[in-house]
Amino acid sequence: MTEMSRDVVQGTLDMLILRSVSLEPMHGFGVAKRIEQVSQGVFKVNPGSLLIAFRRLERQGFLMGEWRATENNRRARFYQLTAAGRKHLESSTREWRRRSAAIARLLEG
Repeated sequence: MTEMSRDVVQGTLDMLILRSVSLEPMHGFGVAKRIEQVSQGVFKVNPGSLLIAFRRLERQGFLMGEWRATENNRRARFYQLTAAGRKHLESSTREWRRRSAAIARLLEG
C-alpha cells in the first residue's frame, strides 16, 4: 500500500492560513504546526509554500504582518487577519463547504 500524500489540498492553503490567524496573531511556524495538529497529521505544510502564501495574502490586503519576538525570544514575523481577510475567509469557507458537499453527494450516488 502506498503512503498517502500529506500535502494540503490545492487551493486551500490560503483559507487554512487565514483561519489559523483569525484566532490570534501567529508566526509561520505556528501556522504550520496548527494546521498539522488540527488535521491530526493529515496535512503538512511546506515552509516554502507557506512563505509564498503569506506574501501573497499580505499583498492582497488579507493579512498584516509585523516583526516581534517569539516565546523563545527569536525574531519572527507575526501575521494577523485584516477586515478584508475576514470577509475573504468567510466567502472562501462558504464556497469550500458548497463544493465539498457536492463532492460528497457525487461519491454517495
